Amino acid sequence: MTEPSTPPLAQRVHGPAGRAVTDPPGLPGRELPGLDPAWSRVVVAPDAEGTPRHWHVLDTGPLLHERGEQVVATLLCVHGNPTWSYLWREVLTQAPPGWRVVAVDQLGMGWSERTAEPRTLPQRVDDLDALAATLGLHGAGPVALLAHDWGGPVGLGWALRHVPDLLAVVLTNTAVHQPAGSAPPAVIRLARAPGLLAQVCRRTPLFVRATTALSVPPLPRRVRAAYAAPYATPGRRAAVADFVADIPFEDDHPSRAALDAVADGLGALADVPALLVWGPRDPVFGQRYLDDMLRRLPHADVQRYPGASHLVLEDRPQGVGVVWRWLEQRLGRGPGTGGDGPGARRVVPEDPVGDVARVPVRVDVTRPDQVAVVEMGAGRRSVTFAELAARVEDVARGLAARGVRTGDRVAVLVPPGIELTTLVYALWRLGAVVVVADAGLGLGRLGTALRSAGPRHVVGIGTALALAAATRVPGQRLRVEPGGAELDALADEGRTAYPDLPEEGALGGDADGAVLFTSGATGPPKGVVYTRERLGAQVALLRDTFGLGLGDALVAAFAPFALYGPALGLTGVVPDMDVTAPHTLTAAALADAVDAVGATAVFAAPAALRNVVATAGELDGHRRTVLAGPRLVLSAGAPVPVALLRQVQELLPAARTHTPYGMTEALPVTTLDPTTLGPADDAGVCVGGPVPGVTVGIVPLDADGTPAEDLVTDSGVLGEIVVRGPHVKHRYDRLWTFQEASDRPRGWHRTGDVGHLDGQGRLWVEGRLAHVLSTPAGPVTPYAVEERLRDLPGVADVAVVGVGPTGTQQVVVVVVPTRRGGPLARLTGAPRGPRVLAPAELSDAVRAAAAVPVAAVLLRDWLPVDVRHASKVDRGELARWAAGVLHGRPLRERLADVVRDRPPRTRSR
Repeated sequence: MTEPSTPPLAQRVHGPAGRAVTDPPGLPGRELPGLDPAWSRVVVAPDAEGTPRHWHVLDTGPLLHERGEQVVATLLCVHGNPTWSYLWREVLTQAPPGWRVVAVDQLGMGWSERTAEPRTLPQRVDDLDALAATLGLHGAGPVALLAHDWGGPVGLGWALRHVPDLLAVVLTNTAVHQPAGSAPPAVIRLARAPGLLAQVCRRTPLFVRATTALSVPPLPRRVRAAYAAPYATPGRRAAVADFVADIPFEDDHPSRAALDAVADGLGALADVPALLVWGPRDPVFGQRYLDDMLRRLPHADVQRYPGASHLVLEDRPQGVGVVWRWLEQRLGRGPGTGGDGPGARRVVPEDPVGDVARVPVRVDVTRPDQVAVVEMGAGRRSVTFAELAARVEDVARGLAARGVRTGDRVAVLVPPGIELTTLVYALWRLGAVVVVADAGLGLGRLGTALRSAGPRHVVGIGTALALAAATRVPGQRLRVEPGGAELDALADEGRTAYPDLPEEGALGGDADGAVLFTSGATGPPKGVVYTRERLGAQVALLRDTFGLGLGDALVAAFAPFALYGPALGLTGVVPDMDVTAPHTLTAAALADAVDAVGATAVFAAPAALRNVVATAGELDGHRRTVLAGPRLVLSAGAPVPVALLRQVQELLPAARTHTPYGMTEALPVTTLDPTTLGPADDAGVCVGGPVPGVTVGIVPLDADGTPAEDLVTDSGVLGEIVVRGPHVKHRYDRLWTFQEASDRPRGWHRTGDVGHLDGQGRLWVEGRLAHVLSTPAGPVTPYAVEERLRDLPGVADVAVVGVGPTGTQQVVVVVVPTRRGGPLARLTGAPRGPRVLAPAELSDAVRAAAAVPVAAVLLRDWLPVDVRHASKVDRGELARWAAGVLHGRPLRERLADVVRDRPPRTRSR
């Protein structure tokens, strides 16, 4: 039922405490940015007590009717305090065909009727239910809910009454429960204080204005004014104060039972798709409320926007498109569904993956008296498999006694060694989820990564716990020092308390097992979730691909792989090195580690192998003899030059050298001993054929370098590399947009690398998709050009980057010459300014060999690389430097670049 609008500035009659009891509802009295007046209508519907009330709503239904467009689904949008339906204007603007969007102004809010008495939560749920019935939303087709702030409890209270009609639920920065052990939001407690409530929320517009001031970046002035427009007088702000007062912090609060009922009832939505879109910088409903919501809706998809605040869809407008893409998929149409509706795309049918063995993620005690883990350095220590298994059991019980539960996320910030191995396997025994973010990410990004995972517990050494506190990582703290008494005490507590642990068979393979983080070489580190089953598949693939088994011993210069040894019955040791800086591994340290365990296999990053070769002259006769023992050297993380591998083989003459290709999301994918590769005309770096159980495909690139949708396995086709296998990541953590973009076709992982397959089914990698040069002649891949230049006289290392706008980028080659001076000599050596342009002889040689037009050849003393592996060229930084050189940036700025990029984290020869 609708009525003509009443001017919002009509005569007011004020009731108790200045409430505008007869302030008529109406429509926004002036044009507001982004708001279409055709959406506004006034609807009469009964409130909780049956009294007819006038509601202002934004409703696209009448417009759909006028256009003769059938409604296929409805989205009901519920705002919180102190906003109004204006919050959802972009949601209405971007609504796909057939969607009716109804955005309500709750009673007392926005342009809806003001009431004589405050409304409580149960009343507001009843109010919304009656309005939805009046609008014909019940039983008329699928309905989805979109709610924010305290619109969350109100909307969810309504949704729990209509579960059979629910298509989906989308929540943004809201809460239904105060997490245990944490105080309510300080800003709300302050606003709710008896002496401030009326002053802050009703008499002045401070609370209204403060809400829109939280946005990052700041909202335009006209948008902030639009949010404040319905709350121009104290009488019109009465419900703002009422909402704050109705937050049930106290056990005896009138709305407490209703809020608890909503919180406890969310299990009824277990089969209803849910999406949580969150701004973790919110001082009200931040990360802890997201974590609480996920415990209640564990099946929910999550899109977390780091840096975004309370009004997340204002701070990150792209989130509106994310909501609609997600809802369209729930409706069975749109990209990613394979449906026949508008925007649907073809999905390659998924072939069944063959049976692949899976290794349980527990300590193998087949050889109980064999040494399992050895710690190098001063005071060398070791533990047998039997001792490790018993200690894992005790520590698991100790962790349970400290409150760690199955499914809890636990960040582990302990250096590689006995303590780390014990903790990881104890957490897996308990059914907890191990969160691993190594210090190689750098301190700032490490804290950001850990916050994004939302751990309930943080176990670490003292300095790591101090870092966690400084970077606001959530979770209960537990200190464990290498060789210290803390883990012993925890094990003793486990033996004494003896809490129950889940049966081994009760821990489902589809449960989360670990959250790992990408290196961040091409963007912020992303959390990667592995289920227990996928972890087991990865361990089995490593075992079967490289013939690792009982009796083998592994030197792991890349710490995460040392953790898989106990599951395979492998003795493991981490060399005496800084594991966060691979280039600190020396030949002597490697030999000592091999000697300590009689190692048969070595895993090291390319940067580590480079330094091993560089320090080989320091080896004595015994150490050289020891290095003749290993039969296998594995190196991954970046392309490994064949010349380096041949040098490694001179030091470890009995070893095959394999360079498994993969990434945090899937390893191994392919493998190859590059030293056995004969001459080939293919472009890029050959990484071999797929390992058993893994399938590799190519998504061809368009002329502008954009990947298409069709997947092919033809040879010679350049495109994005996609992989499928039983060990591929389950999902990106709390990053639905990344997951959606990577999971195309369904069940495949888009790696972000580009390359091609050859006639033998081998994969050739040609670089990262983000680094493909978009030139006037078409896409140019960096590895393809670099491989042609690598063996030129005078070239120690080389990288190719693009400078200029997309579509017209120019190829720039950056060379590290074999004869190098210091950075200042390199930049200032020429009499007429900084010498960064290569001499004519070298430039001519580069242009002749490149096979693509080269705009410039520049010189540097080193190539900046990623933090974690110290092997992947930081092409973004290099491109910025090259652009500065070519565009004439001042010398002092380029010197600052050089100083910032100085070793040790650089790649040079």
